[in-house]
Amino acid sequence: MDALFTDLYELTMLQAYVKERMRGEAVFTLSVRSLPEHRNYLIACGLNPMLEQLEMLRFTEADIDYLGTLGKFDTEFLAWLRGFRFEGDIYAVPEGTPVFAEEPVLEVVAPLPQAQLVETFVMNQVHLQTMIASKAARMVSAAAGRPVIDFGARRMHGADAADLGARAAFIAGVEATSNVRAAQRFGIPPVGTMAHSYIQAHETEREAFRAFATLYPGSTLLVDTVDTLHGVKSVIDLMTDKAQPVTVGAIRLDSGDLWELSRAARRMLDDAGFPDVQIVVSGGLDEYQVGDLVSRQAPIDIFCVGTRLGVSSDAPYLDITYKLVGYEGRGRVKLSSGKSVLPGRKQVFRSERSGIATGDVIGQWGEELTGRPLLHKVMEKGRILDSARMTVEEARRRCADEMERLPSSLKGLGKPAVPYAVAVSPALRREQAMARDKMERDNEAQGEEAG
Repeated sequence: MDALFTDLYELTMLQAYVKERMRGEAVFTLSVRSLPEHRNYLIACGLNPMLEQLEMLRFTEADIDYLGTLGKFDTEFLAWLRGFRFEGDIYAVPEGTPVFAEEPVLEVVAPLPQAQLVETFVMNQVHLQTMIASKAARMVSAAAGRPVIDFGARRMHGADAADLGARAAFIAGVEATSNVRAAQRFGIPPVGTMAHSYIQAHETEREAFRAFATLYPGSTLLVDTVDTLHGVKSVIDLMTDKAQPVTVGAIRLDSGDLWELSRAARRMLDDAGFPDVQIVVSGGLDEYQVGDLVSRQAPIDIFCVGTRLGVSSDAPYLDITYKLVGYEGRGRVKLSSGKSVLPGRKQVFRSERSGIATGDVIGQWGEELTGRPLLHKVMEKGRILDSARMTVEEARRRCADEMERLPSSLKGLGKPAVPYAVAVSPALRREQAMARDKMERDNEAQGEEAG
């Protein structure tokens, strides 16, 4: 982790904490206040890459030299930064776990300056990947068993976002990615077809098809550069050329009425004796279009999704927060309207009936409530626990298993008739009320003293 990837106010607060000797144990909770309008659940994602970076958090001499030029930090504080390490504990739900509004996705328990500094990075990493994984899960559900491929890299918001987005989408069930670096970095299968420019660069479409299929037997040919059905006919002609036949694995449709074109293309391929040549579609698809094509029984084998997955077009951000909920053994809250905080360390208990989730309860850490506890210790004293290490494949399998446990009503694209139940335990509500009362009394007393 680049230690300067943080908001400036984290560093100014850090210096103030150090000077005030406020280095007691703090608890911060990362959660999402409310689900976006078009989400019935979120898929927690981004934990493991974030933990790996926290282990390596250091301020370099170049970092410290730069901070010294800002005129905000004294030499004593800059010297203190040279020895900075994250030495806290983290408790989190494993990647691939469905979560809901107000539930802790993770909690950081660390000396206050350490827990404060990592806020920006922790939020950034979990926010992006949770947002993309949640969008991808909807697309995978809409595809109803047909493979979904990530084509989103070129329009995502930066190269690192494209890599991490491909990772998150794969965990959520997407089969492969066009992003070669993400494939290499995370062990995701890389896939690719061809671009319109390849067709345009040749004198004729048929010449382009023959050259590509000869170099890459069994490849996927893009057929809509000139006229889609004419392109399909050209592919068939090349496959049936007795003098020099080519082998084609699939055709790709990238524009037009995909339902009508896929049906017409399927008939042409079947009539020509090529029922095994698959039909791949792309072109600005989202889960609604995918779901519509599936419901109308379009003969499509693979969906390639790009921009609308990569930027989570209908919900491009989450109302994610990282809030102080405890300091020096006492629960802390906020009095701001609409921004309530559940104090202290917490646990989420998920009840299930016949293997299907029926509701969650957010309780105090240490409470013994009915259900499966979701948060687990993943980092201790700044080191990732072996039990918490998870490969991308393991996270993917976990997500698939957790999705099987979700009620079917949540996996549809519309709002369920009955929302998923998330409650707060009576003990935690009492603790919240007591913390609010104490904060109000303390502030009133402070005001009276000042008067």
